[in-house]
Amino acid sequence: MKLTLDQVPEDLWVFGYGSLLWRPGFAFIEKVPARVTGLHRSLCVYSFVHRGTPEKPGLVLGLDRGGACRGLAYRVAAADREATVAYLREREQTTAVYLEVLRDVTLLGNPERRVEALTYVVDRGHPQYAGKLSLDQRLHLIRQGHGRSGPNPEYVLATVAELERLGCRDAELHALAERLKRLGHAAEPGIADCREDGNPGSPK
Repeated sequence: MKLTLDQVPEDLWVFGYGSLLWRPGFAFIEKVPARVTGLHRSLCVYSFVHRGTPEKPGLVLGLDRGGACRGLAYRVAAADREATVAYLREREQTTAVYLEVLRDVTLLGNPERRVEALTYVVDRGHPQYAGKLSLDQRLHLIRQGHGRSGPNPEYVLATVAELERLGCRDAELHALAERLKRLGHAAEPGIADCREDGNPGSPK
């Protein structure tokens, strides 16, 4: 009988590219800058729960087809594997808009390493898949979005702040962040500082 993802008796790697960069919410024993190829980070998911509502959707990140994405890979001890998978499913799969997959991820270092990591990829067939929107459309959705985890602009600005700490620039996100700042939005103080201890925090 094949073991399920949460039953495999090995350490678990998790790839983070959005809010997992600055608020993982689970215990980990190693955190490494990483890259996944064949997928790119995109604000392509209508948020009906964490950063918006069905009546006033927000917009959050997903991994979509093509390109490459820089992020962080977290190594979770085997003893915490089952609990971490359960936590991530509750956090990320509230409306099942993501596909839970294991992807080859490159750990960036000297030398580089390849690992298989749990990754949440957008389901293009899901009603919440927004596809490619214009900058103005994205800005409108982000400014109106407010859900269980707070205002949508905070989510975008916190993600950009963490990408900058990683020495990474995302043209799409940075353009939106600049517009949001000009319009008077700001990340809550300290929101992007909960990234080292692995203690649980608020979800996406």
